[in-house]
Amino acid sequence: MTYWLLNLIFLVPALSIGLLAAARTTRRTPNRRPFLRMAVTLIAVLLMTAVFDNVMIAIGLFGYNPDLISGAFLGLAPLEDFAYAIAAAVLLPGLWLLLPTKISTETR
Repeated sequence: MTYWLLNLIFLVPALSIGLLAAARTTRRTPNRRPFLRMAVTLIAVLLMTAVFDNVMIAIGLFGYNPDLISGAFLGLAPLEDFAYAIAAAVLLPGLWLLLPTKISTETR
């Protein structure tokens, strides 16, 4: 199994939840911009991933099996390494938007 195939297991559900949440939020409150907020979050997370993954690979904390990667790199980090950052930057805000804002509590 290649890293891209493994990434699909995480990316497809994350992107689905993120897009669903953004679409529902835009319909309910048109003045909110969930796509813009997700994009800003995604850019920040990708920049940090690029810097820190390159540092960690450079000092030898981890590496990748060359037979399982695509061969496309951003510095020392293979592109496959950025899939988890994309999933996190889209999934977490998506869940935040979809979960109820108020939880009713019963007092006894």
